[in-house]
Amino acid sequence: MKTDFDYPQKDLIGSVVFRPNFNNFETINANQAWSLFFTAGQDDKGLGQEIEFGRFFTNLLIAIGVTGIIWVIYFSQLAGLARLKPY
Repeated sequence: MKTDFDYPQKDLIGSVVFRPNFNNFETINANQAWSLFFTAGQDDKGLGQEIEFGRFFTNLLIAIGVTGIIWVIYFSQLAGLARLKPY
């Protein structure tokens, strides 16, 4: 079987953040950061160019953190009340 693919090996394996043409100390947006996170550093355009996906995942992470904090505070109070024994 013959293939027509002739990709340089250095571009197939390895993280995109270590390639010389990536970033050049420019700031990246949230969408690129989440794309790098979800693809384990392999692609910075995995979520596309629309910035709404990056904002969505950032807000989702904040909401999960706030919900977890409220959950712990609320249920730690309930656990303290359950330990009280009526006389």
